[in-house]
Amino acid sequence: MANFYTDNPDLRHHLNHPMMRKIVELKERNFTEAEKYDYAPLDFEDAMDNYDRVLNVVGEMCGDIVAPNAEGVDHEGPRVENNRVIYASGTEQNLEACRKAGLMGMSMPRRFGGLNFPITPYIMAADIVSRADTGFENLWGLQDCAETLYEFGTEEQRTKYIPRVCEGATMSMDLTEPDAGSDLQSVMLKATEMPDGTWRLNGVKRFITNGDSDIHLVLARSEDGTKDGRGLSMFIYDKRDGGVDVRRIENKMGIKGSPTCELTYKNAKAELCGSRRMGLIKYVMALMNGARLGIAAQSVGVSEIAYREALGYAKERMQFGKAIIEFPAVAEMLAVMKAKLDASRTLLYETARYVDLYKVYEDIARERKLTDEERKEMKLYTKYADALTPLAKGLTSEYCNQNAYDCIQIHGGSGFMKDYACERVYRDARITSIYEGTTQLQVVAAIRHVTTGTYKALMDMYAATEWKAELQDMAASLKELTLAYEVAVAKVAEVNMPAYTDFMARRMVEMAGNIIMSYLLLLDANRNESFTKSARVYNNLAKAEVNKHAEFINNFTPEQLADYNVK
Repeated sequence: MANFYTDNPDLRHHLNHPMMRKIVELKERNFTEAEKYDYAPLDFEDAMDNYDRVLNVVGEMCGDIVAPNAEGVDHEGPRVENNRVIYASGTEQNLEACRKAGLMGMSMPRRFGGLNFPITPYIMAADIVSRADTGFENLWGLQDCAETLYEFGTEEQRTKYIPRVCEGATMSMDLTEPDAGSDLQSVMLKATEMPDGTWRLNGVKRFITNGDSDIHLVLARSEDGTKDGRGLSMFIYDKRDGGVDVRRIENKMGIKGSPTCELTYKNAKAELCGSRRMGLIKYVMALMNGARLGIAAQSVGVSEIAYREALGYAKERMQFGKAIIEFPAVAEMLAVMKAKLDASRTLLYETARYVDLYKVYEDIARERKLTDEERKEMKLYTKYADALTPLAKGLTSEYCNQNAYDCIQIHGGSGFMKDYACERVYRDARITSIYEGTTQLQVVAAIRHVTTGTYKALMDMYAATEWKAELQDMAASLKELTLAYEVAVAKVAEVNMPAYTDFMARRMVEMAGNIIMSYLLLLDANRNESFTKSARVYNNLAKAEVNKHAEFINNFTPEQLADYNVK
């Protein structure tokens, strides 16, 4: 029996990070719920054992059910009958297995039927599910929409909807429209308030992942005469009330088991979630940040399966009398793939931990007033989470695409055939750098943390670590790269031209990401020597990338911008 958790010791390494004690003790309110719920942990060790056991169930389910179903789901795909989505048979089996295993609503409070997991082990489950079937993670992972409902809905709405999610109801976030993709300020789905206080929704949504879900969070225009984000509110639509039809399922390149739908709203009954006018400004931003962390987990899962498929093939494929893994060109590709995978995963879980910390303080603030020290910590953790989320989404999705590409390359001509899983993995990978905000939009979100010094503060914090002797050369090289980064950022600031800053934004963000990921891998190696090889490979990669961008910035003048103005 396969188990996608126990066969990957790197996961337990990240689960047992030193920061987890603080996260768990805050999340469990010093374990007071053990008196009310027999499955609540008694102490930190009990909680960690619980996470480990649940992740073991996730790993077993993925190894024995979800992964074996993946090829069939990819071939069969979902379909539309009578304006409703019919999942592929394998998808139905996967969902039923998740429900029976109690793996829905993992991060929701126990009073609503959830497991009260921190974000970090939940994201670890998403990492595992994505390795098994990237498309299925979209269906299972959208349960994190319940986080937004929990944060911004009324207690009545929480009580009404969240227990259903914990029992297995699916969710979706209905944001995009035919004329409003990344520019969500242009959303025009009409929301009309009725005399009884309910709302009716009319219009079209497009590219909606799992669009025929049981419970939808919908961005709609509630204020007449408005054309920007200030006229948008968020609503909850319950499929049982009717009024929303699936017009069609998009015919996609990859993640074929995940139905991407075009929806028509015809007087669909809905409830306002939170305050009017705050739909895009506050609620969708929170929703998207959660979704971006989920796509980072999905990207890591894709990198994992791509690396494993490539490694397995390279060990077995014989050419010129020996396995191709013995050829330096192939060995180098595999080492770089593993380094990119490890760097992606360490950034993912560093981000998840900061998200955990600020969210738990926000939740505590609903129960009591935070102390001055707690408010200070929440502000810091929020800043780090905001800074790392676009890095995690942007860089892990780019790396998973590169790993999927190299997986095909190592397979050679065979990789182009549907006989091997890598062909499906390659198609599935491509969307990760596009949806929930393209890599280019992640740069837009990240650049302010370059200019305000957040990334530099993280680098300095990591640099203050007491390193093992065998790692000190890498730590010294990262200090040099940090200096090169500072000089490049100062050069751009000195020019003081918005167009020049925008042009250089990707390079500065990538420099910051390369240095931070290299530091994080070095921290992993400091705790666990098994990461030393990847840390060294990635350190070399970071040197090449950071120095490349530094040289470009230092030798590029504002006048050269005209050369890139293509018309």
